[in-house]
Order: sequence, then C-alpha cells, then structure tokens
Amino acid sequence: MTEPKDNSTKTPPSVDLQAARDTARVLNEALPYLQRYSGQTVVIKYGGNAMTDEHLQRCFAQNIVTLKHVGINPVVVHGGGPQIADMLSRLNIQSEFLDGMRVTNAATMEVVEMVLGGVVNKNIVSLLNQVGGKAIGLTGKDADLILADPLHLAGRAADALGYVGQVQQIKAGVVKRLQEQNFIPVIAPIGTDAQGASYNINADLVASAVASALKATRLLLLTNTPGILDKQGNLLTGITPTQISSLIADGTIQGGMLPKVQCALDAVAAGVGSVQIIDGRVEHAVLLELFTDQGVGTLIRADEPA
Repeated sequence: MTEPKDNSTKTPPSVDLQAARDTARVLNEALPYLQRYSGQTVVIKYGGNAMTDEHLQRCFAQNIVTLKHVGINPVVVHGGGPQIADMLSRLNIQSEFLDGMRVTNAATMEVVEMVLGGVVNKNIVSLLNQVGGKAIGLTGKDADLILADPLHLAGRAADALGYVGQVQQIKAGVVKRLQEQNFIPVIAPIGTDAQGASYNINADLVASAVASALKATRLLLLTNTPGILDKQGNLLTGITPTQISSLIADGTIQGGMLPKVQCALDAVAAGVGSVQIIDGRVEHAVLLELFTDQGVGTLIRADEPA
C-alpha cells in the first residue's frame, strides 16, 4: 500500500504571524499604561470631527467602552455647537455672537437645552450602549451637578451674553455613585443656578472643572488640530505651564487654542495629573494617547519642583 503524501509543509499557517506579532507587541506596550491607570478616573471632552463623523463616532465609543472594561473609569463631557447651530437655523432663530460666544436668550437656551441634553447626549449614550457599555446621560441640572452663574464680558453689560454661564461648583457625588455602579457618565455642559435657570457653558470649561472635582488622573480634550504647534508648525508633544506662558507671550499660542489651553492649565493647577490636547480626527485617538508610547497630541503637566 502506498503511503499518503505528507503535504504539511505546504499548508499555510492558520494565522498571519506578522499580524499576530504586531498585536502582541502593541499589547505589551500597553501593559504598563493599563497598570498605571487601573482604577483611575479619566475625563474626556468629546467634540469636533470625532463627534460628527459616523466612523469616528463609533471608534470613540469603542475606545470609551474599552477603557471601562480594562478597569479605568471614563467620564465623557460633550459639546454640540454644530448641532445647536443647525437646529437654530431650522427654527429660523438668528444667532448673535459677542467675542466669539453665542448670545443665548431664553428662546435660544430652550433650543440649547433640547439639543445638548436631549438629542446629542442621548445619541452618545445610545452608541456607548450599542458597543457594550453601560452609559447614563446627565446634564448639570441632575442632582445640581453643575452650579453656574452668568459669564460676564469685560466692557459689556452684565447680561450681554444672556444665559451663557461659567462653572461655580461641581457637585460630583452623583458621578462618583454612577462610577461605583460601573456606569459611564456622559455629561452635557448645561449648568443651573439656585433659581433653577439653565446656562449654556463651554464644554472645555465643564470638562476641566469635572476633572478637577473628581481628582482625575488625566483629562483628554479632543480637537480638530494635531495639538499645540510651534512657530514652524511642528507638534509640541509635551509642555509645562511655564513653557506655555512663553508660547502665549510670543504669539505661538493664540486664537481658539487660548481658552482650551487655559482650561488645561486650570485642571493641572487643581491637581489633575496631566492634560492632553489630542487630534480627534485620528481613529482610536483615545486609546493611542493613553496606551502607546507615541501618543497623538500635546501633553501638559505641572512644572517640576525646583
């Protein structure tokens, strides 16, 4: 009887060995970061393209749920400027701006609250739940989470901006209780005062204040830029408050990046471990920033003690 031919040497491997090695390398690189952040709170401000591009939305949701599953406590604070502008346009409500901020009268505030606290917030919650998370949406009016007062502009009337607010206090108890029950809190940046009035607050400001109140290890601010750039347009991967002061003084940091950087400085000064301004247009930007050596933005941390 003729022995069957041995064709084992011709059988292709059942896995792509190079892809498997790459996966193993990435997991090994992530291990020390997983250990460092286990049990810690990370606050993520969600906005920009990451919030309007369908593919990036799903990547973001997967990233947040992954953080929760590996033992990190993510808290999401979201914006919604484009969605608000779209709804105001559909309702034929004219927008007025002062110093780059939307004047928010009573009619506009109703739309802001509907869009941020209803449509946008619930869409994010729903997407997180679809990809395996357990998310709950909040506004600052829930359990008086965000106490606010009116934001005043220098040289303008006290009520020039209407119901545009600034954070007075974060009462973070409800967020901590949700974290203890393994929920992912998703916060819309709407504050309230003692009389129950609603205020529209910049999402970066709210994210910074929430991170400070929760003593977060890290605050991530998703943007539509690679991060903070130098005069030549090169990415600054790591800077301190002292270096930032110099960059503001010489005009390197200006325009729309200034308030974002100020939020980062406030958070670092309040004890947040570090703040990252990252490019939300990059797929899986949150995981890349937290779990790889390269990162995808600018890291801001406190100055080293003298």
